[in-house]
Amino acid sequence: MNTGSDNATRLLAQHAATLPFDALPTSLVAMLKQCVLDTLGVAIGASGLAPEAKTLADYVIEQGGKADSTLWGFDAKAPAAAAALVNGSLGHMLDYDDVGAGGHVSIVTIPVALALAEKRAAQGQAVSGRDLIAAIAAGTDIHTRLNQAITIPDWTIAEGWFPTQMFGFISGAATAGRLLGLDPEQMENALGIGFNQMSGSRQMAVGAATHMRSMQAGFSGQGAVLAAELAQRGIVGSKQIIEGRYGVFRNYVRDAAPDWQALLGNLGREFPLLAKHGFKVWPACGYTRATNTAVLELRNEHKIKPTDVETITVIGGTGGAQLLSEPLAAKRRPQLAIDGKFSIPFTTAIMMTHGNVQLRDYTDAALRDPSVLAMADRVSWRADPDAKAPVGGESALSRPTVEIRLHDGRTLARQADGVPGDPRHPVSQEQLEMKFRDCLSFAAKPVAPKNVERAIALIHDLENVSDVAEIVNVLS
Repeated sequence: MNTGSDNATRLLAQHAATLPFDALPTSLVAMLKQCVLDTLGVAIGASGLAPEAKTLADYVIEQGGKADSTLWGFDAKAPAAAAALVNGSLGHMLDYDDVGAGGHVSIVTIPVALALAEKRAAQGQAVSGRDLIAAIAAGTDIHTRLNQAITIPDWTIAEGWFPTQMFGFISGAATAGRLLGLDPEQMENALGIGFNQMSGSRQMAVGAATHMRSMQAGFSGQGAVLAAELAQRGIVGSKQIIEGRYGVFRNYVRDAAPDWQALLGNLGREFPLLAKHGFKVWPACGYTRATNTAVLELRNEHKIKPTDVETITVIGGTGGAQLLSEPLAAKRRPQLAIDGKFSIPFTTAIMMTHGNVQLRDYTDAALRDPSVLAMADRVSWRADPDAKAPVGGESALSRPTVEIRLHDGRTLARQADGVPGDPRHPVSQEQLEMKFRDCLSFAAKPVAPKNVERAIALIHDLENVSDVAEIVNVLS
């Protein structure tokens, strides 16, 4: 096959523009329906929990414009691109959104798709559930493949990019373009226009109540809508954005020899998302999942009580493990919810103290819980000189080992063999529905229980829904 070194962008554009619903495996359709449920839930929950949610929504509302699409969780509408900015941002504010290869693929595709679906419905061009799923499948597939093609170990830390936003300009444009019915040439232009907006550094703000880190997915969603709508109107985008001398791999990732087979192999027949995607069962940064899992397994297996614990040491892991563990004093005493979610010492302390990690554990009152803070003082991190950084996503080598020393002299250790919610340890539909109901209970604009259940039913039967705008309407 062609290596992709001269026409990768064109092949991906063709793939995104022509991917039919009937080509999607039933397992992928089922997963993407769960992604829609999960994304709507965590985003609407953020509308009432995240301080920055109202700030951003108010700003967009003040700008005015056509009332095309709903701002989730709020009693307002805005132009589709602005709604994608707000809703994509909401999706990441609780750090409870699903995860996969390349970061958080749902929040850069689903808010885009639903914003445009509402706009089209208002124009008398209803989007069916089948078309929505196909559009999301195209975007998430490209996003995942871009990440899987990278050969640099632990590249997001080494090169300093946040792949959710960075690839989101491309995967979001693919989703938007598919929903607008762009032909392959227009789709290639949409990807090029998305590329020209590309950004997403890991240099993030800290210590601010209205943290803008979550807005990174919103920026790419807004840019994706802009890219597809401009391409639809005839604007020509950059060419060879994937394989070019100044394209994604050479100029941004700095990988001169990506894995072209991982990027382009079996397009439309294989979907690597199925093997890489997972749902969060705890509302914190993905790097805390492995330590949470190890602590919970040891806690349950050995019936450990919080008072039994002398010290907890987190050993090794990727660069992300160190970033979430140091400086130790600050990580043990987060002042804001987002800082607590990005702290392995604090989140580990929650898990050991309560046997679970929930949304309520990051409220202002919970951040001052003396029992959790006392446990956090016993948690530390140290490097493992023999650890190897993974290539192309999480592996067993990227997970830290958790060592718990008890007052009775025993030392227990565990490296998690996967985490709850990953493909090998999937969550059930019932668990995701419970998470959805819990998240919606925090909505800025309360949603009636009957409407919550109606939304669950519609999403469960999404491939048979004739107008997906009904899902957003019932939650508004």
